[in-house]
Amino acid sequence: MLNKRIQVTTAENGVCTVKLNRPQVRNALDLPMREELRDFFTEVKNNDDVKVIVLTGEGNTFSAGGDLSASKEVDGATGRKRLQSGHEMISSIVNLEKPVIAAVNGAAAGAGVSLALACDMIIATQSAVFIQSFSKVGLIPDLGAIYFLPRLIGRHRALEMMFLGDKVSSEQALDLGIVNRVVGDESLTNEVYKLAEQLTEGPQMALGLMKKLVNRSVLDDLSQSMELEGFAQAMCFESANFKEGVEAFFEKRKPVFNKS
Repeated sequence: MLNKRIQVTTAENGVCTVKLNRPQVRNALDLPMREELRDFFTEVKNNDDVKVIVLTGEGNTFSAGGDLSASKEVDGATGRKRLQSGHEMISSIVNLEKPVIAAVNGAAAGAGVSLALACDMIIATQSAVFIQSFSKVGLIPDLGAIYFLPRLIGRHRALEMMFLGDKVSSEQALDLGIVNRVVGDESLTNEVYKLAEQLTEGPQMALGLMKKLVNRSVLDDLSQSMELEGFAQAMCFESANFKEGVEAFFEKRKPVFNKS
């Protein structure tokens, strides 16, 4: 099945692949893509033929994060509305009682990292990098990253990633506990499908309940965190620093932020 922004294929063994399909903009998550992902993960819960979902990106990028080309005229109110759509997308993955594996085939930046973190396991290629790039454009990490990341790697390391926005290699991500496994670039598909097929052979109801109960034990106030995130990000959308960050991004220069 080919949608406008995501490509969905289901193998006979019950492994469904969802591919972010905007390689021309490095699979940036615009509003329609977020809605397509939300609708897919909401609807697939009733499809008994799908046992495991693999989420990956077309081309050599997992996702560059939010689509800044659509953000130039965003104000606080419209920005918060966009975020709510992203929150629904993240929740649809977290609440799905089926295993979801992120196959990170290249760079994951900003909201692209958030999308991977929402999945249940992350397998990354050796060339993959993870970048909390929000500070580069005067924003806070969103789509649950502020909630997920400190719980994975601790407060100090999470803040270092968020403050500096430096690239984290897949090997560093493995050491930090962000990813489960690192594999060769050419072997990603085979390795991920081996893992997915192993999961399809497991007790599906039990796996789904494991996910639900583990998420409840560690992610119980995710929705509250994302609601607060929405208010904070709306303030950032209204700031001069955000406007400067976006302009600098498209002009390929270092932003000059003021102190506010």
